[in-house]
Amino acid sequence: MKKFLILCLLGSLAVLTAAFWFVDGVRRPLALKEPLTIELMPGSGARALSSALTERGVVKHPLWVRLCAKIYGYENKLKAGEYRLEAGMSLLDVLEKISDGKVVLHRITLPEGLTSVQMLQIIADNPLLSGDINQTAAEGELLPETYVFHKGTSRNQIIKNAKAAMQKALHDVWQSRAEGLPYDTPQELLIMASIIEKETAVNSERGKVSSVFVNRLNKGMLLQTDPTVIYALTMGKKDLGRNLLRKDLAVDSPYNTYKNTGLPPTPICNPGLKALDAAAHPEDTPYLYFVADGKGGHNFAVNLNEHNRNVQLWRQKHRRQ
Repeated sequence: MKKFLILCLLGSLAVLTAAFWFVDGVRRPLALKEPLTIELMPGSGARALSSALTERGVVKHPLWVRLCAKIYGYENKLKAGEYRLEAGMSLLDVLEKISDGKVVLHRITLPEGLTSVQMLQIIADNPLLSGDINQTAAEGELLPETYVFHKGTSRNQIIKNAKAAMQKALHDVWQSRAEGLPYDTPQELLIMASIIEKETAVNSERGKVSSVFVNRLNKGMLLQTDPTVIYALTMGKKDLGRNLLRKDLAVDSPYNTYKNTGLPPTPICNPGLKALDAAAHPEDTPYLYFVADGKGGHNFAVNLNEHNRNVQLWRQKHRRQ
């Protein structure tokens, strides 16, 4: 009887020792000296994870991972995706992260002022996105922004996100617009914002540029903005690849604001939030003209004589360059 009790005691000690060793092992930092990215494919689980960690020398035996997943209840909770494992993580940390689906997030940036054709090409060229693009995007329908996604997200989903973001942005800016603007619809505001976006990248002068076009619309003057002529020549499908010529200003197109009064029929690019805000809140100025100042910005003028002097200044600077 005494021998039996001793054996039971020794067995209990052995079990407790093994349990302590196991618990300590799964909570101890893994052999990770630098971050490691692994990917679990749909339908894979603890076995695939154990293989990935063993092959990279993070754990010594795949059974260790599968045993831990089973004992701690993660076996059927592991989610497919791309995961970044950091130095100092334990096996339990890894299993928890993967069961929570905390995948690596990537970013794709759609810059301001690009046409929809150009933005769709950026989306198509991103190797981390999946699937073919089977939907269209009208000009001005995509909000320039940086979008976060996980590897394998569909290209169509990014397009949907960009469309939804533009709809919200346009709705918000339309609701907060200044009174008395010469736009009857949010679409007209969007068209104006696209022109402002193409005319200047200087945030501090967007409101002035907006005021020039608003003042011209109110007076029934031609907008006479070069970017609309460029769009008439390319329809947003490519860069013009050269300077605009005088003969181009006579092109027969509803986008040619040197020949047609009012706004063009559609946006000429996808404007960003700052251009949308400028279209909705133009500065209160008497300006009717502006021309490049040769320094990245523009000189503004109230009348044609002042404008012509600014043009001469620009030409002089242009010759010196």
